[in-house]
Amino acid sequence: MREWQNRPLDPVYPVVFFDALRVKIRDEGLVKNKAVYVALALNPAGEKEVLGLWIEQSEGATFGLTVVDELKTRGVNDILIAVVDGLKGFPETITSVFPRTTVQTCIVHLIRNGLAFVSWKDCKASLSALKAIYQAESVDMARMRLEEFEAEWGKRYPAIG
Repeated sequence: MREWQNRPLDPVYPVVFFDALRVKIRDEGLVKNKAVYVALALNPAGEKEVLGLWIEQSEGATFGLTVVDELKTRGVNDILIAVVDGLKGFPETITSVFPRTTVQTCIVHLIRNGLAFVSWKDCKASLSALKAIYQAESVDMARMRLEEFEAEWGKRYPAIG
């Protein structure tokens, strides 16, 4: 296990997904909720690779610095795209260690955060319209569907568009 946790990593990863899962863990005889950080990468060959798992009391950008620092120490020199969950301060944490990295919010988290603005009665219909954008076959089709979304939902929910 220690060998896997400390193995050298590739110098460049095209995409790395960073997220934290909330899990119940037995600790000192008690079951506690903890955050398990996951760094899942697509390596240059296009294969998925778990770069590491880290356990912490809670989810926060300050612990994220520990994660990205460890990746750097284990040999990662650059990440082209980092996909994150929208945790405040985490994009800045990543770019402080990997300054050329493009950071984007995960589509699932973007939709979830956008739906926080929608009333429950409009949730199903607006979600369907949002999915049409993200599942578009091309950039042009996505733009067209975004314009359709704005025409139908933009006045009621301007923050989403």
